[in-house]
Amino acid sequence: MPHYAYVATDTEGASSQGTVEAQSPQAAHQMLRDRGLVVSELTVAATRKGGSSGRVKLREIMVFSRQLAAMVNAGMNLMKCLDILQGQVRDPRLGKIITQVKNDVQSGQTLSKALGKHPGAFNSLYVNMIRAAEEGGVLDEILNRLAGYLERDAETRQKVKSAMVYPSIVLGFSLLMTGILVFFILPKFGSIFSELDVELPITTKLLLNASGNAVRYFYVPIILVLGTVFGYKAYARTPAGRYNIDSLKLKIPLFGELLRKLSIARFARTLSTLMKSGVKTPHGLEIVASTSGNAVIERTVLTARDYVLRGERLSAPLGNGGIFPDMVVQMIAVGEETGHVDDMLLKIADFYETEVEATIKALTSIIEPVLIVVLGVLVGFVAVSVISPIYDLVGQASQGKF
Repeated sequence: MPHYAYVATDTEGASSQGTVEAQSPQAAHQMLRDRGLVVSELTVAATRKGGSSGRVKLREIMVFSRQLAAMVNAGMNLMKCLDILQGQVRDPRLGKIITQVKNDVQSGQTLSKALGKHPGAFNSLYVNMIRAAEEGGVLDEILNRLAGYLERDAETRQKVKSAMVYPSIVLGFSLLMTGILVFFILPKFGSIFSELDVELPITTKLLLNASGNAVRYFYVPIILVLGTVFGYKAYARTPAGRYNIDSLKLKIPLFGELLRKLSIARFARTLSTLMKSGVKTPHGLEIVASTSGNAVIERTVLTARDYVLRGERLSAPLGNGGIFPDMVVQMIAVGEETGHVDDMLLKIADFYETEVEATIKALTSIIEPVLIVVLGVLVGFVAVSVISPIYDLVGQASQGKF
């Protein structure tokens, strides 16, 4: 879906800028109205003059942030910093983006506004933190904080990906071997048994019939898979469909709990980073909601933002959504009483990132043997089904029946 850059004002008259992802300008307007914003300007970020939607690797953004922070802290002019970074980045896409950002800054735009034109590289979290840094005059500190946040986020994502590598390889190999058996090996055995006119065990008949149907109607699974994929994508594009799918994801045994813990850790660390950077809590919650990646969590966080705008506490509405456990709600409540919500959110993030790592290890230890057992049962079933009639043939041949 396209990204739309907006300029709007909230119910208190405060101006805000950022990007939203929506199917159409009308959908983007409705999304912003639901957040209590009055839109004064809305443009397609991907096609805005000087803009870019090309994706840039997270590692490149981390290095860019660290280097820019070091140079700003050393007292270098921002234009000089961008000029140096433009010539030393390895990713040509990021180099082109830095060139466009430098030109925009040179023409009088703020760094945050220039970065906001490139949502494929700098998301709303990044842009809003830079805007807060510009207002507070602490650009180097915020850049270092951003880099640290991105590093922790990337580390957590990498742990999840690494844990799924082995199960994915085993599953892929299983599917490949099953395909070879069904489409190439079993049909040949079926022809041999048919020519010899032998009585086949029920398991062999079932296996050969399944193989024959798979070869004969090979297009049916393809049509079903493609239809399911396109239907899923079409349904997921609707607000109700996206919400229902994301709700179902959170209810999947084992994986739903992992997704919930990942979301809580991301929520806590993102909101803490924003609050420490000087972003007001309501606006911070809006940013967290837009970067959550889950419609259920987004709705819960936006509801909490509405409570905060009315002057109420953050902890109460978070507990009503059924997403955040009592422990998280109570820790945030303690943080509100002591005036250190940002520090308490960091502790929550650290705890749940540890929980995520433990859950990943537990899932891996369960998935690996299950896949091996399933593969073993499949291979054993095929072997027994094929070998049994061959053994009978050998026995009949030894008795002189052939």
